[in-house]
Amino acid sequence: MHIKQFITSQRAVSPVIGVILMVAITVILAAVVGTFVIGLGDSIGTAPTANFNFDYTNATGNDTLVITHSGGDTIDGSQLSIVASGVELSPSDTTWSGGYDGAARVNAGQSITVEEGNLSDATIRLVWTDASGDRSATLATWSGPNA
Repeated sequence: MHIKQFITSQRAVSPVIGVILMVAITVILAAVVGTFVIGLGDSIGTAPTANFNFDYTNATGNDTLVITHSGGDTIDGSQLSIVASGVELSPSDTTWSGGYDGAARVNAGQSITVEEGNLSDATIRLVWTDASGDRSATLATWSGPNA
């Protein structure tokens, strides 16, 4: 082939090959983005799996509800909260026992006691919230006998 003929030639890549290249680039780009999104989804914390038992005592002055971690994942205590409906709870109404100091992790055997004048109409939920505060999950729910 002569150089002059190569430079002045009007031939180019056919449109079919151009389309195939564009589709290939799109597929590769979609695969890279998909891998990133799936990988990012795995890094988001999932709710712990734990079992809790509820022991309710109807007393004359104060009803008592003891929520005990009976097994499953150890949970960061700062990510747990008690949400009540049908009754108003203050922080002084709850007391941890079993070695939990309020900042450590909650293990099986540790419990929190909720004492309030009347829990019979209440619904109590133990809620986990991830460290960023973006996600939450109800780990356990208890409903009073009249709720």
